[in-house]
Amino acid sequence: MDTAEGGWTVIQRRMDGSVDFNRQWEDYRDGFGHLSGEFWLGLEHVHQLTRQGGWKLRIDFERRERRKVFWAEYVSFSVGSESTNYQLYLSGFTGTAGNSMDSKSYPWTTARYMMFSTPDRDNDESQRKNCAREQEGGWWYNDCSLSGLNQRYPDKDVPCSSHIYMEWQTLTVRFHCLNKVSMKIKPLPR
Repeated sequence: MDTAEGGWTVIQRRMDGSVDFNRQWEDYRDGFGHLSGEFWLGLEHVHQLTRQGGWKLRIDFERRERRKVFWAEYVSFSVGSESTNYQLYLSGFTGTAGNSMDSKSYPWTTARYMMFSTPDRDNDESQRKNCAREQEGGWWYNDCSLSGLNQRYPDKDVPCSSHIYMEWQTLTVRFHCLNKVSMKIKPLPR
């Protein structure tokens, strides 16, 4: 509650690999994990929260190397209903982690306006593969993406590859892992 003036609702947390995020549509829709540890709040809950009024998204990252902390914020964030496959709407990036969700340099990888994909529900734009199955976690994949915070948690003794483990490509490079990540939202002031 003390991050960036407080008032945040955490919608995702990864910190130790204790919860498997390689799950099916129903789990991502309804939520899973434990609020005191690793969890995903659920797409339907996030949709219900963000469908009225303006919301901001903040993502905090900790890299394994030297425990360095970075952040990304989007001043406008919402998730559509299940009938849109929980389409992602975001804009207004600021932060120290780079903008992996809406890269102007690599528009085919942007997550903005993408539908959510899981291994059993392929909604990505890739014609060659099922990104959620290949990346081992649900996300707003394009082809596939520069971001994937629900991908496999990094093994402690194995060098990281940004396309296998949790990734935020503007922050991670080969052999650099994300150790912790949390996604949180709060309403914009009226």
